[in-house]
Amino acid sequence: MAASAENLGRQATAAPFAIELKGISKAFGPVQANKDINIAVPKGTIHGIIGENGAGKSTLMSILYGFYKADAGQIIVGGKPTSIPDSQSAIRAGIGMVFQHFKLVQNFTVLENIILGAEDGPMLNASLAKARKVLKSLADEYELDVDPDALIEDLSVGHQQRVEILKALYRQADILILDEPTGVLTPAEADHLFRILKGLRDQGKTIILITHKLREIMETTDNVSVMRRGTMVGTVKTAETSPVQLAELMVGRKVLLEVEKAEATPGKVVLKVEDLRVRDEHGVERLKGISFDIRAGEILGIAGVAGNGQTELLEVLGGMISAQGKVTLKEAPLPLSGAGSDGQSRREAGISHVPEDRHHHGLILDFSAWENVAFGYFNDPKYQKSALFMDNDALRADTAKKMQTFDVRPPIPTLAAKSFSGGNQQKIVVAREFEQDPDLLLVGQPTRGVDIGAIEFIHKQLIRLRDEGKAVLLVSVELDEILSLSDRIAVMFDGQITGFRDPKSTNERELGLLMAGITDTKGAA
Repeated sequence: MAASAENLGRQATAAPFAIELKGISKAFGPVQANKDINIAVPKGTIHGIIGENGAGKSTLMSILYGFYKADAGQIIVGGKPTSIPDSQSAIRAGIGMVFQHFKLVQNFTVLENIILGAEDGPMLNASLAKARKVLKSLADEYELDVDPDALIEDLSVGHQQRVEILKALYRQADILILDEPTGVLTPAEADHLFRILKGLRDQGKTIILITHKLREIMETTDNVSVMRRGTMVGTVKTAETSPVQLAELMVGRKVLLEVEKAEATPGKVVLKVEDLRVRDEHGVERLKGISFDIRAGEILGIAGVAGNGQTELLEVLGGMISAQGKVTLKEAPLPLSGAGSDGQSRREAGISHVPEDRHHHGLILDFSAWENVAFGYFNDPKYQKSALFMDNDALRADTAKKMQTFDVRPPIPTLAAKSFSGGNQQKIVVAREFEQDPDLLLVGQPTRGVDIGAIEFIHKQLIRLRDEGKAVLLVSVELDEILSLSDRIAVMFDGQITGFRDPKSTNERELGLLMAGITDTKGAA
């Protein structure tokens, strides 16, 4: 099935490639991140690069953008050998990059972020006036509408991503690299992004798309290259392959793309929520009197566009913010404010929590993997050497075991969390929380930024916990994930539950209507 990158490109165009990488290798100590990589990207195409977390995709693109220097190999841009020792050299070569975690100054305006590092001189008025004019032209041409005077911190994630693309285009990028661009977007924002990318391609730009989502690859790209464990295992025309074939190339084995599970056998009510209300710091009501319950041995999926109260729901139950209402866990009242309402108390009560935002709430990036595994569980007897001291050796050994079980790469407990790819960071958080034998598991966006093999594994672990009698509250913006895993589905809109559905008798269209606030006419399930 796989074709060489060179033959693929020659068939696609007689013109020079936009990018050629020849024999690229890069090691970080004992870890070989890239090994003799060859890839050719035809001009005016969308070229996907896929692979498991830790396969070397981001390292390869960081070499192309000048963040890393390759140990060996050659970069050719537009048919010319090109040295790219830093990002400024990449920009001069016409290469722009939009990172998975945006590089924007939150308290600057859109316009100020656009010109940052590309000022025409010490007097900013001229630069700002020029940028405003160019920005309007780019926004009109590529459907990248965004208020130039808005503060970044006031923009949605989707609009912040548009600013990153505009930054690259303002610097006259002809080649645009996007690293996991939909990991933080809603489905609607992702669809709009791909319309933008196709428009850029049709205008002659070359797009390199790094993603683990096979649906996005199949719907968006012209060609796709597959990496596995630091090597390039194949490049194919997208129209000539399938999700099943790509998944097998990525992982090196057959992958189950659909969740297999037995019928749920729910037991007693574990969590009961009644009239739950939350106001934010501005007095805006984010949860407006929602009620539901979850039984032992079932998964309740929460569907909804991001920003409709799902985050606040997880944060209340996880002990991160206060609320009003009544919540009971195994018939015992759960404090919603004051003493006993914090995250540590929640863990002691039998609640584990995989937060939606792993960077802000799940990890301390400068700390090692083994230190992150200890967060929230310092008092666990198996980590105690004495009443005063932790048994760090036991904790490191436990972390190594968890890393092996959850296939964290590289499996090095002493490595700082920031040194792992986004998907492997997620595996560390998931391993920590899933292995605590909770009565209630709160899971927010469990597979965000995670590769196809790890998605399969995490889904199996969620079903395992359900079958062991755990109650699971699952929040995900991925409707296919909600439909595949849930035993019941609750849909949220504007801080309220607009309806409950049985996943066996509903579909994405019906859920989408409920997510848009269409009144539920079928009643609660």
